[in-house]
Amino acid sequence: MKNAALFLVSLFAFCLVQAQDSVKRFEINNNMPVYYEQMKSRLTYPMSWQSRKDMPFDLWKKQARDILFDCMDIVQPAPDGYDMMIIDSEQREGYKALKIEFNISGWARVPAYLLVPDGDGTFPAIVMLHDHGAHFLIGKEKMVRPFNVSAEIASDADSWVAKCYDGVYVGDYFAMNGYVVLSVDALFWGDRGCEEGIDYDCQQALASNFLQMGGSWGAYINMDDMRSVDFLSSLPFVADDRIGCLGYSMGGYRSWMLSSMTDRVKASASVCWMNTTEYLMTLDNNQNKGGSAYSMLLPRIRKYMDYPHVACIACPKPSLFFNGRYDKLFPVAGVSDSYSLMREVWDNASASDRLVTKMWNEKHFFSKGMQEEVLAFFNKWL
Repeated sequence: MKNAALFLVSLFAFCLVQAQDSVKRFEINNNMPVYYEQMKSRLTYPMSWQSRKDMPFDLWKKQARDILFDCMDIVQPAPDGYDMMIIDSEQREGYKALKIEFNISGWARVPAYLLVPDGDGTFPAIVMLHDHGAHFLIGKEKMVRPFNVSAEIASDADSWVAKCYDGVYVGDYFAMNGYVVLSVDALFWGDRGCEEGIDYDCQQALASNFLQMGGSWGAYINMDDMRSVDFLSSLPFVADDRIGCLGYSMGGYRSWMLSSMTDRVKASASVCWMNTTEYLMTLDNNQNKGGSAYSMLLPRIRKYMDYPHVACIACPKPSLFFNGRYDKLFPVAGVSDSYSLMREVWDNASASDRLVTKMWNEKHFFSKGMQEEVLAFFNKWL
């Protein structure tokens, strides 16, 4: 009997250990597959410039851009005409603020803010690309001070600009300094949301629906940005050889993507959005939560290129990248690796002076000091 009891105790202990081991066999940890490191190790980025150094640079750029567009899958068609209408206007110090509507694609007509400096002739122009911020009530109003809107929108815009842009409407800042400025809501923000209202979780439903119809929400946003540049270049008071783009956070991602997509953009500035998949796809990074990531996601592109590789398609254009040393969303090591990859490409193209990379002692924030240096950058190149 004593031996039988000892056997049962040993068997129970063995089963307990086995049960504990089985818990460890769950395959998801903090939204990530437990073998995510193995998955990342399979990413060799065969279309990066570093993998194709044997090719003529211009041929690599063409092929890389072709793959970028191919990974966007089904996208909206260009409009047959823009049919711009001025809805409202307000004279400001040195420029006029216009509320307009135009056809951004063959499927959608959108409201926008257009700022035009006083005077005759043509002006350099900037497409202002707003951030994400998990804040959807406003979009274009994050970049341009709204007028003749509800008290809720006006107050929300002021609060957001104070929180993220050091109290400065960056679009107005550039218009005061002689730039035409265009700011449009990305799909899901501001006037391009839905009547019932939207919240954070709605993003995944929208993204899923795009995927099920052969497209992606992220690609749709990128294509709208490119059509915005096309529209801007059609305006008689815009110097179409001096168009740039600027954005912070998600807007920063949109900015370097846009510069890589179209040669109509002559210079770009991207604030607080550059990193590598190696450092973004971890257990503790915000990128692994889904939701917001869908708005900046092309499902197939990682088979070919990582984020900085795509940004290099814009080389040798003047391109500025600022990041914050204390920005928890973008690990410093990933920023440094990205900057090194891009620096190698611009150096190879004998365009070292056209790439600006800088780490600021900031969190996720677009400070006045940053804005002043970005303006100086565009003044130099546009």
